[in-house]
Amino acid sequence: MQGFERLSGEHVRECGLTHAQFDIIATLGNTEGMSYKELGDKTLITKGTMTGVIERLEQKGLVERVRSLDDKRSWFIRLSPQGEQVFREVFPKVISRGGEVFAGYSDDDFAALEKTLSGLKQVISAGGA
Repeated sequence: MQGFERLSGEHVRECGLTHAQFDIIATLGNTEGMSYKELGDKTLITKGTMTGVIERLEQKGLVERVRSLDDKRSWFIRLSPQGEQVFREVFPKVISRGGEVFAGYSDDDFAALEKTLSGLKQVISAGGA
């Protein structure tokens, strides 16, 4: 996973983004936005890290924070028009790069990989037992 992130991260860095910033932009892309909690659940970025990343994206003009109508203590995060443009430019490049990496994989290869990773997940979830 780390190796793939380094590879896909080349395009992300060329666009002046960190991996965490791209993760948030990619998650918010093609949505109306979402709460911090939902964004954290979808990206697996911790709450403490999320706040700083959102602040830096806001400073770059790529996201907008809006107070939640349901809970005035909560924020709703969405891409700004500039953030939407970055999403439209960067996301296809990163996806294309991933497609190149996995171009030689067959459906059987993906099924075997999924089975192996599911088994690993179960072992990890069970605490290595």
